[in-house]
Amino acid sequence: MWKKCLIAFLISMVPLIEIRGGIPIALATGVNPVLAYAICIVGNMLPVPVIFFFARKVLEWGKDKKYIGKFFTFCLEKGHKGGQKLLAGKKGAYIALMLFVGIPLPGTGAWTGTLAASILDLDFKKSTAAVMCGVVLAGIIMGVLSMFGINLLKS
Repeated sequence: MWKKCLIAFLISMVPLIEIRGGIPIALATGVNPVLAYAICIVGNMLPVPVIFFFARKVLEWGKDKKYIGKFFTFCLEKGHKGGQKLLAGKKGAYIALMLFVGIPLPGTGAWTGTLAASILDLDFKKSTAAVMCGVVLAGIIMGVLSMFGINLLKS
């Protein structure tokens, strides 16, 4: 049981997959839905402070390097594009950030949302709260869809 929980936790920490992959894997392997939800939220949120404070600096440092430059530039551009979508106005930026993170599509998770918030110099506490709400929303959506899919496959 703990091995399944650890796998779901680690999957939730992976960029682009995040909670959108952790919850379905946990539920498909028989982990209790409440436990799966809690584990995947913690796993998805754990890297957020590191991303917010250090990812931008590392990406800017590496964008001009020979072997990693293209990937780092891609990540910076992805964060910048995500940030531009969020900035309909600074007032609504945190709600937009929550919705951006909460919509379970590839590239719209906590990693990208936090990177965008960092690039846009948004407030750390407000950004983290918005990302957390978005992760919770994505978890609910993925949990419902996963349970529906599992029940559909069982019938």
